[in-house]
Amino acid sequence: MGGLTRRAALRLALAGGLAAGGAACAPAGTPRSVFVMARALDDVAGLDPAEVFEFSGAEIVSNLYPRLFRADPRAPGAPVGEAAESWTHDGARFVFTVRRGLKFASGRAAGAADAVFSLRRAIALNKAPAFILAQFGLTPERVRLVDERRFALELDAPWAPSLVRNALSAGVASVVDRRAIPEPGDDWGNAWLRAHSAGGGAFALKRWRPGEFVLLDAAPGAGAGAALKRVALRDIREPAVQRLLLERGDVDAARNLGPDQIAALAAAEGVTILAVPRARIHYLGLNQRHPLLSRSPVRRALRHLIDYRAIAGTLLGGRARVHQAFLPAGFFAALEETPFAFEPGRARALLREAGLAEGFAARMDVRSDPGSLLIAQAIQASMAAGGVRLELVPGTGKQILTRYRARRHEIFMGQWGADYLDPHSNASVFARNPDNGDAARERTLAWRNAWEIPELTRRAESAALARAEAERAEIYLDLQRIVQRDSPFVAMFQETEQIALRRRVSGFAAGLTSDQTLYGSIRKS
Repeated sequence: MGGLTRRAALRLALAGGLAAGGAACAPAGTPRSVFVMARALDDVAGLDPAEVFEFSGAEIVSNLYPRLFRADPRAPGAPVGEAAESWTHDGARFVFTVRRGLKFASGRAAGAADAVFSLRRAIALNKAPAFILAQFGLTPERVRLVDERRFALELDAPWAPSLVRNALSAGVASVVDRRAIPEPGDDWGNAWLRAHSAGGGAFALKRWRPGEFVLLDAAPGAGAGAALKRVALRDIREPAVQRLLLERGDVDAARNLGPDQIAALAAAEGVTILAVPRARIHYLGLNQRHPLLSRSPVRRALRHLIDYRAIAGTLLGGRARVHQAFLPAGFFAALEETPFAFEPGRARALLREAGLAEGFAARMDVRSDPGSLLIAQAIQASMAAGGVRLELVPGTGKQILTRYRARRHEIFMGQWGADYLDPHSNASVFARNPDNGDAARERTLAWRNAWEIPELTRRAESAALARAEAERAEIYLDLQRIVQRDSPFVAMFQETEQIALRRRVSGFAAGLTSDQTLYGSIRKS
């Protein structure tokens, strides 16, 4: 979209025109009580916490609703209770007490019945994030009201308590005000909640105009107070336009900037750059149905044909760091060893061991956006130094993911973001493949790459049931080393998001996952 063409509408929104229905003069810059952010919002399809599974939507929903637990980026193995004040567990049965004094934006006190309604509706709707609850064998009937403040979850196995709490820190475990939804009906209020909010976070949804903006107003009835009166998210997708608006003071933050814009803004007066490590791993997936990619020496050779440090330092320009394990740095039990470097001689020796002294050719699917293509072209050039002739097959995200999910790729280049802040979130997809058949119910990343691993699958599942944290950590470290050493996955980088802020902004909180970006602590001087 052309962001500048909607400037007048946004100014009305900031001044209260859209909120109050009255006219207002365009303010000089942004008001002190309003935080304005420019970012691409094209992935926002709706704002129902039981349905949201995209980066932008997850961030917004995190500011509208409390969830049972909130991940603590300083201690990723120990989420803290948010809507849940306390909890007990006896084998597979967990009982939670809803926090006393927790209120919704409507001013109504939240209770256990609201938590039960919220979890039951998420399971029954069975939208994309529902698997986070369903993996524990939960059905609506196994979410039970105990009394006014307590409810119980009856799981299908004695899962690790820390895993259960971490899973309940995901957006799908948000607590919804069941009384605020007009006539929930058969869809449990999904149609209404896609464009309205019924939460108890620091903000309430004022208006969402797809392709233009999202407005959030401070929720005075909620338990969590906000310093700002309003947050305005402008759907501006062009990095050059974002930079211009930030330099002019028309926005307080810009989120989708490339290396050129970041370099220019780093030298601009009144602007600061915030670098935030994210739990997104850039990796290659090698289809094990390919007669050559399924050979161990070939898989190991490819690890030595990527110039990791040159790509991270030059092409990505601070937007990623070299990372070669499937758990992102910052996670509980993350492996941070980086044993691979660009060594074409070593790669050629491994290819000779595989009977491929002359190298071989393969096709690599890659998104057609400029950034992805630059990385892919660099990999193509470094692979050629070892005798691997890569043909790049660009496509839209939908096109390459469709081929990947159907196991019709040879090499796939993409990213994977953790669904919640627990090692199981990534281990369950990189190191598990319960059924390698074409009709398998669970189509993990290992399944997509046709990697049959019964023993590794058993180990990954045992970690999810381990009661002792030290035992869990040891299993996950071992799994990462196995996958790192020889598997269909070549982990390369961990993403760092660079956010440009006006210097008058303080308290911008962001973490490993999108839903750790919270607006309630933001201040403007």
